[in-house]
Amino acid sequence: MSAALPEVTVDTTLVLLKVEEAARRLQIGRTLCYRYIRTGELESVPVGRLRRVPADAVIEFAAQLRRAHRPAA
Repeated sequence: MSAALPEVTVDTTLVLLKVEEAARRLQIGRTLCYRYIRTGELESVPVGRLRRVPADAVIEFAAQLRRAHRPAA
């Protein structure tokens, strides 16, 4: 008997995501997500002392990855 994975709810109404939430949506680790932020590949904004990722930046980042890995025609 296998254990069921915990269900994760995603609030699609959020405009700004925590780095951990952005990483979860991209299905990458938190450290890699911070690396993409540090290199400027993934947009983020400061909110006081916090760092947030705009929800649409996650979608744009995924689109950039798709374009970069599209086979040459």
